[in-house]
Amino acid sequence: MNKIREKFPSLKIGEKEARVPIIQGGMGVGVSRSSLAGAVAKEGGVGIISTAQIGYDEEGFEKDQAKANLKAIRKHIEHAKEIAKDENGECHGLIGVNVMVALKHYQEHVKAAVEAGADVIICGAGLPLDLPELVKGSETKIAPIVSSARACRLIFRQWDRKYKRTADFIVVEGPAAGGHLGFHIDELEEYGYLQKKDKESMEQANEKGQAAMDKEIQEIIKLKKEYEEKYQCNIPVIMAGGVFEYKDVKHAFELGADGVQVASRFVATYECDASEAYKQAYLHAKEEDVQIIKSPVGLPGRAVRNAFVEKTEKEKCKIQKCYQCLAKCNPAEVPYCITKALVDAVKGDVEQGLIFCGSNVGKIQEMMHVEDVIKELTGEIER
Repeated sequence: MNKIREKFPSLKIGEKEARVPIIQGGMGVGVSRSSLAGAVAKEGGVGIISTAQIGYDEEGFEKDQAKANLKAIRKHIEHAKEIAKDENGECHGLIGVNVMVALKHYQEHVKAAVEAGADVIICGAGLPLDLPELVKGSETKIAPIVSSARACRLIFRQWDRKYKRTADFIVVEGPAAGGHLGFHIDELEEYGYLQKKDKESMEQANEKGQAAMDKEIQEIIKLKKEYEEKYQCNIPVIMAGGVFEYKDVKHAFELGADGVQVASRFVATYECDASEAYKQAYLHAKEEDVQIIKSPVGLPGRAVRNAFVEKTEKEKCKIQKCYQCLAKCNPAEVPYCITKALVDAVKGDVEQGLIFCGSNVGKIQEMMHVEDVIKELTGEIER
């Protein structure tokens, strides 16, 4: 391995290890499945498959989404593990899944991933307070996604009190992330993310948001030490949200983090599972195209402004079919069906579908291979 990449230590999660301390963020619907996750793990990172409506292209999905999704979870974990093997049949990374707590079948997805042999399970879009029970007796490692020391403390205390265990690692996601965000609108406004965007204003917002998250990460690092001592273990802290290049990775380690989670950078790769049109939408997006939206999940989200977003600002989209995706969703009240919006986009309808993205999407200029993205992030090659 190149000496420059060796500047960063491997990511050790219990007895599991990824040679490169980079987790590829989970992106649904269908953006990060086995092709992308397998390619990341093959390079020594942690490849993450999003289970959100993962079976959208499976036969029978329209009639029974739950069954199709469970089938797809198992299929894509197995396929990703095969892709991740080198010429000697070995894998130097890990394969895992991202399961949204807000999903109607969240518990079933976690159990299916465990049965399929997922190395790690990461849960966000809600607090996974019962996650330890769902993986009990398995070797699968678990982590919540948090955006504050307060949320992290709550999860630590719950898992300690009820399950007599702690997290295997923690993903701390800042306000520059893509997709659903763990922040209130007033917080995003305070950082400057709701104002009209250009390159300069986006950089200023990212600086404010990162400064706030730096403090949270340092608080979480202090907090986790108490549980590391109690359970005689190491709890890696992963910085997520707005991680785009080598200097961001270096900054994370200077703060005391053990790794980073990166999502948007991996969309414009040849190995990404999304359609070519979806990838081109990323390549063509500018800073001013990035917008905070209201998601039916009940959280703010970050997406590319397109005809669909403009339409939903003016009127409610008629929902003709419920895809049974969210635990708390009333089709009569939500502004649009998030499953249909995300599926339309990933299939290639980039004007009438929803395209989630990170705040730095405007910096993505070219298609790349996963291998080269990881080399840039680790400083092995310069952009």
